[in-house]
Amino acid sequence: MDEISNLSYCKVCFIDRIFKYLLGSVCSAIIITMKIENEDALDSFVICPQCHTLHKEIPIKDGAKACCSVCKSIMYRYDSRLAEHGLALSVTALIFFAVANFFPLVKIELLGSEQFITIPKTIISLFDNGFYIVGMLCAFLIFIFPIMVFSLYLIVFTLLKFGIGEYLSKELLVLLSRLKPWSMNDIFLVSILVALVKLIGYAQIHMGVAFWALIIFVLLDIYLTRSIHISEIWMLRKRVFLHKKQKEKCL
Repeated sequence: MDEISNLSYCKVCFIDRIFKYLLGSVCSAIIITMKIENEDALDSFVICPQCHTLHKEIPIKDGAKACCSVCKSIMYRYDSRLAEHGLALSVTALIFFAVANFFPLVKIELLGSEQFITIPKTIISLFDNGFYIVGMLCAFLIFIFPIMVFSLYLIVFTLLKFGIGEYLSKELLVLLSRLKPWSMNDIFLVSILVALVKLIGYAQIHMGVAFWALIIFVLLDIYLTRSIHISEIWMLRKRVFLHKKQKEKCL
């Protein structure tokens, strides 16, 4: 009798667990569905980057700025020529990035011998000397991620310029927001300057064209990051495709 009662108890527990699992799965599916349905509704709200106060987005005129009602900091602005400006900056930055990577960065003269240093050569030398992890990090942080970030900028601004790729531009903006913190060319430039200061007393150092191109690229990177926020590009995307849908309805 005890074995039968234990078996019945185990069956009840097993059925109870299955029921809870199914109930949890259904609840999770409902929550996910609610999140997906309310995703577009959340786009109409803006969070202040300084005090994190939630505001409802209001349409503003071209060239105007929207400020926080609490801390008075700028939350977003509207510029109808943002796509053109961003496209020009992206193309310029990619050109200087190519020059910085494929031309000599620094020429070092030591005891009558000359050595030219480039960014790809530096990464390859790390792998040749067995520093695989450091070489992999440098390859991604100072070469792969920066070129991916500005390539994404170029594609997104091109799509917004011509008003195409509504879903693609959304996915690319999400990817861009995740990749931006991993672009570290500014830190790489500072490390080069520190190394050059230490080498000045031991060798003659001549700056190559890639060094100045790297400086301009870093300045463009900082300017583009500071002046054009992802939220502003997102709002521009909403306006572009909303205006396009209104035109299609009128036709």
